Amino acid sequence: MNSLPHEKADAPRDVLTGLPDVASLRQRLQGWLAQAVGDDRDAVRVHALLVGLRRFDTINLSYGAAAGDGALAEVATRIGHFAADELDGPWLLARSGGGNFLLVADEACSRERWQLFAEQLADAIARPIVMPAGVLRLSPRVALLRGLAEEGVESIIDRLGQALATAKLQQGRRIAWADREVTRPGRTAAELESDLLRAIDGEEIEIVFQPQFSLPEDRLTGAEALARWNHPRLGRIGAGTLFAIAERADHVVPLSRHIAMLALGLARRWPGDLRLSLNVTPSDLAAASYADDLGAILRASQFPPERLTLEVTEQVLLHDVKLAARTLGTLSEQGIRIALDDFGAGFCNFRYLKLLPLHYLKLDRSMIDGITADPRDLAVLRAIIAMAGALDLKVIAEGVESEAQRDLIAREGCAFYQGFLRAQPMAAEEFAGLAAKG
Repeated sequence: MNSLPHEKADAPRDVLTGLPDVASLRQRLQGWLAQAVGDDRDAVRVHALLVGLRRFDTINLSYGAAAGDGALAEVATRIGHFAADELDGPWLLARSGGGNFLLVADEACSRERWQLFAEQLADAIARPIVMPAGVLRLSPRVALLRGLAEEGVESIIDRLGQALATAKLQQGRRIAWADREVTRPGRTAAELESDLLRAIDGEEIEIVFQPQFSLPEDRLTGAEALARWNHPRLGRIGAGTLFAIAERADHVVPLSRHIAMLALGLARRWPGDLRLSLNVTPSDLAAASYADDLGAILRASQFPPERLTLEVTEQVLLHDVKLAARTLGTLSEQGIRIALDDFGAGFCNFRYLKLLPLHYLKLDRSMIDGITADPRDLAVLRAIIAMAGALDLKVIAEGVESEAQRDLIAREGCAFYQGFLRAQPMAAEEFAGLAAKG
């Protein structure tokens, strides 16, 4: 089992972002490097990248220090979410000063896959940030490398720093490999889009399941379906990058339908009343036929609608919340339950709580990270649970990584949780075995 992506709760943390400090990251990286040499000095497992925000000082000058601090906190959240979705092995993120963030991972992947990860991460960071002071647009630069045989921590950090400094000076260049590495030819955007069309027709799209448990009894209640693309050349590609490629190819809707068919077909064999959660994309809800299409997939799979939960995020709702409300209302009338996902990650537009036929609030992992150490984080959690109770909504906690977090959310009234504490995303066969144990 992989280790957790974050350091222990009592490790020193950056005051602004709550991330572990660089000393903690260096210690973790040193351990991975030593282990890599002990296992196989020719195998490349340790990967690292350094994110820098170009001309970040202009944000503080134009919008004020508070806006700059808010932007850094948002960037930290975006990087953390992206890494959690895309990386299968253990990883750690730290803020290394100013607008720089250092990410290290004990992840076996190809050079092309690591570059693709960096490119999609830069896209995620570059999305506009809506703040009271205005709409902020950041310009990220990413330096990346693969750890060399018997390389030390200082060498890795030095190489990244030099590569990032060079990238910041060059207009239009977002990604830079560190010195002593040569970027091998990968797949062009057009080739990846073509690959995806073939992957949907073939057997390259895999569904893994993130188990969910009830509180306080820790009973398995179901799982969230997550897509992975087993690319024959680049290796495993996570859901975030997969859907980014699909969006460029204008193929999100067929991909989403394909994932739903695969997941529902696998979940049909689950025993008892275990629930399946599916993520909904903006393209799904923008399609007038979505409710009918999903109903047809449900009938074909013979999966009971009352055991299905659809997870929607604020990003999904931004396009047309009234259309989304009508579509989700139609689905809710069929017995499908609706969860507002990543609650607390954005600006928590409470209008959604009034307009949508919701059954669950699913807390973003950032709402759980500090609850055992920071009284303010705990106060926010209690307020959200109280509000959910008043609206007759059940609360699902995401990203639970310690027994202390689990015990606390149980005492405070969360109904369900998921996270690395009990299980990481697992293959369908592994989840079926877990489900059979009851």
